[in-house]
Amino acid sequence: MSKTPTPPRGTKASGRRLWADVLTRFELDEHELAMLREACRTVDQLDVLAGILATEGLILGDKPHPALVESRQLRIVLTRLVASLRLPDDASVRPQRRGAARGSYRAAVTPLRGA
Repeated sequence: MSKTPTPPRGTKASGRRLWADVLTRFELDEHELAMLREACRTVDQLDVLAGILATEGLILGDKPHPALVESRQLRIVLTRLVASLRLPDDASVRPQRRGAARGSYRAAVTPLRGA
């Protein structure tokens, strides 16, 4: 069995928990480790932004706080990173799949009428 890779340098508590949870249950290829590294950094950044929002509030002046906007964007990124890993659930109901996230992109061919 191979040695479990260490978390990315500078990873905080949430990122380390995510790293450990995934790698104690799954073996990842290098490209998957790269996505996991970014997911760990993202959850740590979300924690920082949550702290800012807890202190400064959700609204700055008459607009949403920039940290609120950034955290919304980071949540989208995190969702895509985790989905890209295609990890199976605990019951193996969704086995890990490889390939494009949305399936193939083939042009639909329709027969010509009257030709």
